[in-house]
Amino acid sequence: MTAILDAAPAHLSTRQRVVLLVLLGAQFMLAVDFSILNVALPAIGAGLHFDLDDLQWVATAFALPAAGFTLLFGRIGDLFGRRRLFLAGLVLLVGASLLGGFAQYQATLLTARVLQGFAAAMATPAALSLLTTSFPEGPLRDRALGLNGALLSSGFTTGALLGGVLADVLGWRWAFLLNVPVALIVLAVTPFVVASGRALQRPRLDVPGAITVTLGLLLLVFGLTQGSILAVAGSVVLLAAFWQIERRAAEPLAPLRILRRPTVRWGNLGGLLAFAMGSAVVFLSTIYLQEVLGYSALTTGLALAVPGIAAVAGGVLGGRLIGRFGRRTTLAGGLAVQGLAFLGLVALGSDRAMYVPLVLLLSVGFFGHIAAIVAYTVTATSGLPDGEQGLATGLSTLTQQVALTVGIPLVSAVAATSAGVLSGVHTAVVVDAGLTLAGAFAIYRGLRERRP
Repeated sequence: MTAILDAAPAHLSTRQRVVLLVLLGAQFMLAVDFSILNVALPAIGAGLHFDLDDLQWVATAFALPAAGFTLLFGRIGDLFGRRRLFLAGLVLLVGASLLGGFAQYQATLLTARVLQGFAAAMATPAALSLLTTSFPEGPLRDRALGLNGALLSSGFTTGALLGGVLADVLGWRWAFLLNVPVALIVLAVTPFVVASGRALQRPRLDVPGAITVTLGLLLLVFGLTQGSILAVAGSVVLLAAFWQIERRAAEPLAPLRILRRPTVRWGNLGGLLAFAMGSAVVFLSTIYLQEVLGYSALTTGLALAVPGIAAVAGGVLGGRLIGRFGRRTTLAGGLAVQGLAFLGLVALGSDRAMYVPLVLLLSVGFFGHIAAIVAYTVTATSGLPDGEQGLATGLSTLTQQVALTVGIPLVSAVAATSAGVLSGVHTAVVVDAGLTLAGAFAIYRGLRERRP
């Protein structure tokens, strides 16, 4: 992490560097927390005697509040103070992690995961909006968001590797308890270095809008994770009602003029594709390495670590690419690199020597993947005043959560249409890359804005 922060612009003040360290450290911790528990799921299931069908609820219990309440909490940060919300989220994370780490019953652990989801919904958009409002729009903010993308990538990678080690060596409980000391350090430092981020005016909260959008998003995530068409249909009705409420509200939760902005629409489309299709390829690569090539879980983890390093490089350079080529070109170009590299996976066969080509293709793809993520974050939050950054970052965080929820089930369904594992992986890769490349083309044609 220190090496990544060394890439920060040299003309940052000492205070800005400390702010960057604190906020990126929190984002890194939240990224580690997301992936570390996914890897530790088998150990958790064995330790607390979860049935295989019930084990998915360890992940779903987190995903529901993390996605369902992100937009609401992002706006609450705008209205009542981003730093206050950020600190409250970290306090909740500490309590939830302790509860999960010492859980003796399934219900206790699931409660801890729900609380962790709420903590993520509070802290993640608050941290990102504090980051965007701490640096003026332009090269400084682009570099800061580039470092944020690099830390997110390294956090996901570190969590995937660390989860297996902790589960095998110290036990799965440490996947929860590891959060506690890091969060306490961030809690101690934040009040002294991070501005409150409170709006000068405090409008009333749009309660009808908050209720409909939160219930709609909860039903959407539940429907996607559980395969419930009825829940998805219900979410469509509620989100349509939310749109109508926002059209008429004097002080809307999400002003429609923001949702209609081309940068917000196209930026979040790019983020949706980058996260959904990127996470799907990680899943497909894991299946390919273990089920087709017969490699161990440790060897699989090492294969994914090398692309993780390339992704960090994409994050570090992402801000510079935006400064050189502009947001539109970097976003569309990053997606194109991701899609073309992942399309190359269709040439992989059942020979164990395919390990090296796989790692190389994934490395190229994830360099483009993180460059696109940096560009999507910059694009989706650009041109908006500080008083609406919480909403903008809440939308971008929501995009990330929904993408991570929908990507793997989508490619799994595609892969299941083929008779064999290898042919299923090939079919899913073609669909994955095709959607990514189509999105890159649409964004390049549809996003018309001046370079920053």
